[in-house]
Amino acid sequence: MLSRVFGFGRRSFDSLSEQEILALAISSEEDDGRIYRAYADGLAQDFPQSAKVFEAMAEEEDGHRDSLIELYRKRFGERIPLLRREHVKGYFERKPDWLVKPLGIEHVRRQAEEMERQAYRFYVEAAKRTTDASTRKLLDDLAVAEQGHESSAHELEQEHVPGTVKVEEASAEQRQFILTYVQPGLAGLMDGSVSTLAPIFAAAFATHATFQTFLVGLAASIGAGISMGFTEVASDDGKLSGRGSPIKRGLTVGIMTTLGGLGHALPYLIPYFWTATIVAAVVVFFELWAIAFIQNRYMQTPFWRAAFQVVLGGALVFGAGVLIGNA
Repeated sequence: MLSRVFGFGRRSFDSLSEQEILALAISSEEDDGRIYRAYADGLAQDFPQSAKVFEAMAEEEDGHRDSLIELYRKRFGERIPLLRREHVKGYFERKPDWLVKPLGIEHVRRQAEEMERQAYRFYVEAAKRTTDASTRKLLDDLAVAEQGHESSAHELEQEHVPGTVKVEEASAEQRQFILTYVQPGLAGLMDGSVSTLAPIFAAAFATHATFQTFLVGLAASIGAGISMGFTEVASDDGKLSGRGSPIKRGLTVGIMTTLGGLGHALPYLIPYFWTATIVAAVVVFFELWAIAFIQNRYMQTPFWRAAFQVVLGGALVFGAGVLIGNA
């Protein structure tokens, strides 16, 4: 671990021979081709037109690799040494596709642009270190090609992803985000914020003991989070509904449920009853307005209608808790 962080056991770029530079370029082009194909595979089901762009870019990387291998054979023979990015100090690194999931369209487009800029800088520096004319020419040509990939990608995008398709893909991505994260998160926040009001404030007014009230709130919040999370996972695997991974939805709803309850439980760590209760009530106010804002922002519910529904429901539950606690 430390050797990787501080670069121990790694070669500096300046120490590489021309043979090693070519070997590094070959492995880099192979890796980039694999990454583009992984992007294409990740986008193929939901965004087939954008997937074609990355398939075409992967084929271009294959062409670069083949040109480099042919030149290597002419100069150094058939055996190509294993030299990869992680073997060279200060060399740029690529994140594997599983580290950048979910593969949002705009994210992978930006990632591809950064990959091409890094490859361009590599070929420019590599060309400076070569004395063989044919090698230098190829590296210069590849630098120009990588620099032109941004415009090539734009042309491919215009061919495969015209304006109407791009709008449709962006809309589909936004819809998937809402189904997988926003809706479960909103449901969890509403459940955690509203359903825990009664037990927390009932315990507060029944005991006037702040720490015991906090423990009740903590237990109610965590219990509700676990229950909501497991219910979400078990209720729908997402295959027919298109709501996405049940694990992602379960984690989202469970975490948001717990946070919604903890918001007005934490103030009861304050040892003074009325101070803690006032702070908790203020937190509840902001929680309910946050729910109304999310409904308006993502679910397109008119703000005042969302606010009326949430505030009315919260007020009723809050009142029930206070009445029960004072009974």
